[in-house]
Amino acid sequence: MNQLVDGEWRTGEYETTNENGEFERQETTFHERIKDAPDAEFPAEAGRYHLYVSYACPWAHRTLLVRALKGLEDAITVDVVDPYRDEDGWQFTPEKDGCTPDTVNGYDYLREAYTAADPDATCRVTVPVLWDKKRDTIVNNESAEIIRMLDTEMDGVAASGASGGSSDVSDGVASRDVDLYPEGYRDEVDRIIDEIYEPINNGVYRAGFAQSQDAYDSAVTELFDALAHWDSVLAEQRYLAGDRLTEADVCLFTTLVRFDQVYHTHFMCNKKQIQQYDNLWPYLRDLYQTPGVSDTVDMDHIKEHYYTTHPDVTPSGIIAAGPDLDFAADHDRDELPGGPPEDLLPLA
Repeated sequence: MNQLVDGEWRTGEYETTNENGEFERQETTFHERIKDAPDAEFPAEAGRYHLYVSYACPWAHRTLLVRALKGLEDAITVDVVDPYRDEDGWQFTPEKDGCTPDTVNGYDYLREAYTAADPDATCRVTVPVLWDKKRDTIVNNESAEIIRMLDTEMDGVAASGASGGSSDVSDGVASRDVDLYPEGYRDEVDRIIDEIYEPINNGVYRAGFAQSQDAYDSAVTELFDALAHWDSVLAEQRYLAGDRLTEADVCLFTTLVRFDQVYHTHFMCNKKQIQQYDNLWPYLRDLYQTPGVSDTVDMDHIKEHYYTTHPDVTPSGIIAAGPDLDFAADHDRDELPGGPPEDLLPLA
């Protein structure tokens, strides 16, 4: 794999698997925090922050989901990289459908943002990236920390008056009254996010990038045991933490929505498809149909990225045709207690 070493881009610099053939994810690098306090180093302000994302990446997708659910689309700007990532890393190709230029810095490659923030950076160049337009630096590139900041620290930020890169807040509509980390649920939300990460969110990668049969078998067994567990849990409750939509659902959604189209085939997670589960499949449709969610899903980018960017897994670069999934089909999950926040209910 390719990464920055002392600020220089190098190819083939590190192995993704250990001596046992097990996939090992490298830690993220930037961990500063936005805080809802005027004297904070990175205070919550409309128009100040920018997200660099890929529609293909489930970790970046989390941040787009929370941004949409919280009504922060105008307060936090976004640029989208090319879903195809070659040996030069994530690139801006505005001529390609669904992609944008770097509207903040004019970079050609995302790695330029990393070296602008740290000229001696030694790390992978990953999405999402939360950028501070006032200080011209990266705040954070860890998805779990970014979604928590957007959820808990940006409630007082207006949802409009921030487009075009301006840091001034005009008279605008307040962000939606959506709390994805509510009091009384927080311990449970944290527990669930931790519990689904290794076997499911990271588990599909552990299976797909495994370099030994034992590593693959272990990852696939843990993955499908975990999916069976949560399918059972969701038989009696609408969401992972009960009757409230939370960050835990955001974290599971971005894996589930990719599963049948990509992970089942490309990463050999083929014991079962999500559409074959009694509860996970309607749960996924329920989340997809929540206002704002479907707009963050670009299946063309998702499929192009996975099938063309991992030559060790699919060297042909041929993009699989199916399956055709009806995410808009009735889900009947509204018969269970709870539901989306009132601000996310469709207008009558």
